[in-house]
Amino acid sequence: MSAETNTGTEHYIAVQQADFDVAQEYAALRNNNRCDGAVVFFTGLVREMNQGSAVSGLTLEHYPGMTEKALQQIVGDACARWPINRVRLIHRVGTLEISDQIVFVGVSSSHREAAFDACYYIMDYLKNRAPFWKKEVTGQGERWVEALDKDKQALNKWQTCDD
Repeated sequence: MSAETNTGTEHYIAVQQADFDVAQEYAALRNNNRCDGAVVFFTGLVREMNQGSAVSGLTLEHYPGMTEKALQQIVGDACARWPINRVRLIHRVGTLEISDQIVFVGVSSSHREAAFDACYYIMDYLKNRAPFWKKEVTGQGERWVEALDKDKQALNKWQTCDD
């Protein structure tokens, strides 16, 4: 299962079960890109502890069509705020094991400030607004994971900038 979007402005958005190669994604941000002086990226992984419980696995579900549209909107909003030239956003779905990669967000821009801010913004909005549902496997059974207060607070800093 893979959904890809190339918006024509050097952005790539994918929701997929397959793993991704960080080196290839970084190379894609740099390839034939002589105008940008900064590339910033974030990779999220499945960790073995969350909210005080041992985790042995994770399942990510999404709503096809709606998810891709939400990701396109998040990237579009970031592009409207900062002078960024390329974005690569990959989010995995399905069953994942400990240390598996979940998400890649990469941004290139002429200057580091815009690249850092846009990458941070995209991640904050992914955590709060993208229609993904996360179910962890713990010693006590399976549990759905809700957004944490710290994630909601992180989103608030961007919303106050909108006013």
